[in-house]
Amino acid sequence: MLFDSVLPTVQLLSSLESVLLNPAAALLMPEIVRETQDLIEQGALLQAHRKLMDLECSRDGLMCEQYRMDSGNTRDMTLIHSYFGSTQGLSDELAKQLWMVLQRSLVTVRRDPTLLVSVVRIIEREEKIDRRILDRKKQTGFVPPGRPKSWKEKMFAVLDRTVTTRIEGTQADTRESDRMWLVRHLEIIRKYVLDDLIVAKNLMAQCFPPHYDIFRNLLRMYHQALSTRMQELASEDLEANEIVSLLTWVLNTYTSTEMMGNAELAPEVDVGLLEPLLSPGVVSELLDTYMSTLTSNIIGWLRKALETDKKDWVKETEPEADQDGYYQTTLPAIVFQMFEQNLQVAAQISEDLKTKVLVLCLQQMNSFLSRYKEEAQLYKEEHLRNRQQPHCYVQYMVAIINNCQTFKESIVSLKRKYLKHEAEEGAALSQLSMDGVLDAIAKDGCSGLLEEVFLDLEQHLNELMTKKWLLGSNAVDIICVTVEDYFNDFAKIKKPYKKRMTAEAHRRVVVEYLRAVMQKRISFRSAEERKEGAERMVREAEQLRFLFRKLASGFGEDMDGYCDTIVAVAEVIKLTDPSLLYLEVSTLVSKYPDIRDDHIGALLAMRGDATRDMRQTIIETLEQGPAQASPDHVPIFRDIVVPSLNVAKLLK
Repeated sequence: MLFDSVLPTVQLLSSLESVLLNPAAALLMPEIVRETQDLIEQGALLQAHRKLMDLECSRDGLMCEQYRMDSGNTRDMTLIHSYFGSTQGLSDELAKQLWMVLQRSLVTVRRDPTLLVSVVRIIEREEKIDRRILDRKKQTGFVPPGRPKSWKEKMFAVLDRTVTTRIEGTQADTRESDRMWLVRHLEIIRKYVLDDLIVAKNLMAQCFPPHYDIFRNLLRMYHQALSTRMQELASEDLEANEIVSLLTWVLNTYTSTEMMGNAELAPEVDVGLLEPLLSPGVVSELLDTYMSTLTSNIIGWLRKALETDKKDWVKETEPEADQDGYYQTTLPAIVFQMFEQNLQVAAQISEDLKTKVLVLCLQQMNSFLSRYKEEAQLYKEEHLRNRQQPHCYVQYMVAIINNCQTFKESIVSLKRKYLKHEAEEGAALSQLSMDGVLDAIAKDGCSGLLEEVFLDLEQHLNELMTKKWLLGSNAVDIICVTVEDYFNDFAKIKKPYKKRMTAEAHRRVVVEYLRAVMQKRISFRSAEERKEGAERMVREAEQLRFLFRKLASGFGEDMDGYCDTIVAVAEVIKLTDPSLLYLEVSTLVSKYPDIRDDHIGALLAMRGDATRDMRQTIIETLEQGPAQASPDHVPIFRDIVVPSLNVAKLLK
């Protein structure tokens, strides 16, 4: 005790005032205070605390004794308090040093763990003194000034503030200075928190008594500080990519092996027991905001992508080709790269969000394809007004057609990759709708290209079944060369559409050939002319058959049936015995049940030898028993209109 050498015992004092006015005591007090102050400044915290405890013990002992003898004597109490006035200042100064050490505890524990241990020992001593004084209070009713100090509680408060400050201080950038500010901020938090908790678990826990449960308490502080910070970030006006970054971090990164699930924190940290950093309500609001923003973004991205693609359509250079040589534009790649990026981002957050984003992409794709169809139609119409422009119209229309197949394949691939359950009705219906639109775009594009072909064939088709044709026109030769030349460009159309386009070109050439027959451009005057004309028709049918077999090579389908129609009509023309006409025409009608009476009338008129009664009898007889079409019959005559003038003439 401080006064053991100066004052024998408190009980021997004649009066309290004589003790406090003792010269030896008066000289000793400033010296003790100075020594304690020096020790604090030197960082000798344990020694300083020992002296502080001696001062406080002497003060508290005197005050307690005075309280016991005369609790109402405020004068003596004030005298004691005044004499030990520097004691409280020393206590506050020491506490300040302790809190400074604790604020830097994660650094201190690595550089000088004994200093941290000293701080904890001091706090633990004070906790014991607090308990002893509170126990004595029950007997005496006396509590010394400044008690209880509750330094353990204050220690945790200091650590809590330190953790909060550390989390808040990790934001180094703003959106204005760095577009990736939030990503950087969250990454710094992740690294700092993980490093801090590993240090706390492996080093700090050894510096504290077990009942302090220091690691669990620090874990709670970090979790609460993070939750508060995440709430603050969530309340800001975040952009879509920032919402994704925040939710990915909160919902996934936080509990992953990169952070709380790290093996170095096990088994003390069980991620399954951690409360969510953000409430479900806040997460839901963020997701709603994200989906709304993403919808607007996707609409804008798709519009811009289409506008960029349209600029390519009028270029003087051909479009690029894929690895198989098919023309294409960059539109499908740009669109689905954008979808992929957003789906990959959504998948980082949750399966549910990934599905929602996929459905959104498909819905917007559906709307986009309607605009794509409109633009492709306008492109075709603009070209037909001036067939010299654009310079590479055919090649870019081929690319547009091919894009349809790429879009279909990409949609299937996207769904297979990101949609776990095909049962999602929205996605399934979207694809059905999109497939229909894409097929319509491709069909319209193919029709437009065939229109190009038949515009160039028109004058040569008009030569068929004329006197010039009968005398040796090369119209069919030119037709075959022209079609083949066009199909050299069409070879760069992808197979599904090229196959249908080839079949349609074949059908249409035959239809135009038969239309020439039905227009009564010529009426044969003799059996010789009929024979010559029929044989020419058969030869030209073979020419066309050879051409389209060549064009359809590799498709694995027999399309000879179209040209067989020309041969069948030629047989009616070639027949030498008019009495057998009914039988021959009946055979023709049985093969092609879509043939009408006006077709038969025009065909008989072309022969030039059937009387009016004969023609009428054949037509009326056939009308009484119309032929039934077979299931695999492909109508060809139904598209052929016989000019009304010719029909009238048949009945004259």
